[in-house]
Amino acid sequence: MISIVIPAYNEEKNIGKLIAYLNEVTIPHKVEIIIVDGGSSDRTAAEAEKAGAKVLRSLKKGRGRQMNLGAEQAKGDVLYFLHSDTFPPETFIDDISLELEKRSSCGCFRLQFDIDHKVLNFYSWFTRFDIDLFRFGDQSLFVKRDLFQKIGGFNESLIVMEDQEIVSRLKDHAQFTIIPKPVHTSARKYERVGVFKLQIIFGLILSLFYIGASQEMLLHFYQNVLRTEFEDGIDS
Repeated sequence: MISIVIPAYNEEKNIGKLIAYLNEVTIPHKVEIIIVDGGSSDRTAAEAEKAGAKVLRSLKKGRGRQMNLGAEQAKGDVLYFLHSDTFPPETFIDDISLELEKRSSCGCFRLQFDIDHKVLNFYSWFTRFDIDLFRFGDQSLFVKRDLFQKIGGFNESLIVMEDQEIVSRLKDHAQFTIIPKPVHTSARKYERVGVFKLQIIFGLILSLFYIGASQEMLLHFYQNVLRTEFEDGIDS
């Protein structure tokens, strides 16, 4: 069984569509879909339950904590972490299974945005390379449960960049595979903020993270620059 774990926060307009898609493309595979709600103020949990997913409620918002909680409750031997605004390819279960048969224990897909934009297409092109700098949670992540437990799961002390950090630890214990098919993720943040502006902001956050800036500094930067841009503040 593959357990699909999706952290969500204020996604009532989108979560049902994602779950319906996953239910359709995973037939006849044995999967479970777990939505971990980070304290949404809207009907995210209700819409997820209506669509047939198992819903968990995290006492703390934050992707790391939410995904760890989902992993704790998951029944599958393989965990697949997916963002709530990202759609994997229709064949993703077969693609992951094939890599597992090749004795891969973890990996991700390439990235593609849901709009055609030269800058975003250029950015997505780099996700084919096995370089940690180009690993982001939007690409999703599959990992065998025993390996996930061995490394201690996501680092819950990280408010941002938890997706890049876990990949580096996974690589210390197993070969990391990049499946040559893209997941399609929403470009809604880029459309609201501006492609160039948001890309510069994310680049600065990434640079600060790698030079050792504290999570408090990264959070302060993120909040002050983006809080006025996003209705829901910091995404889960």
